[in-house]
Amino acid sequence: MTVKRVSPLEAAALLEDEGYAYLDVRSIPEFDGGHAVGAYNIPLMHATPSGMRPNGDFISVVAAAFPKASKLVVGCRSGNRSLRAAEALLAAGYEHVVDQRAGHEGVRDAFGQLEEPGWHAAGLEVEHEAEPERSYEALLTRRDR
Repeated sequence: MTVKRVSPLEAAALLEDEGYAYLDVRSIPEFDGGHAVGAYNIPLMHATPSGMRPNGDFISVVAAAFPKASKLVVGCRSGNRSLRAAEALLAAGYEHVVDQRAGHEGVRDAFGQLEEPGWHAAGLEVEHEAEPERSYEALLTRRDR
């Protein structure tokens, strides 16, 4: 199944009008720097001193937080990790998954020029503190209960 990719404005409409939840798959520090209001944080990759490393718990934490029938908009920094995460979720049996293709910061070309604005640059609402039950720590704890 092919992942449907949407713009930040289309993603915002899905959240507002169709009951989708925003799943931010950036690392915890990236998420803490600003994210879509009401977003859940389950990193696809963890930031470490030696670089990014895969989160082996990604699918199991998502499964503990969201039933397979959930409607999810998946976003990251610029659309790469979110596409991989959306593909993994479809492979795990989720059917209502879309990729917010421009991420939080937007898509840039090889010269660093902005090709498509991300969530923040599109003027959509951003918050810097997650609701406690939507942080990765809380979602991981929920899985481990």
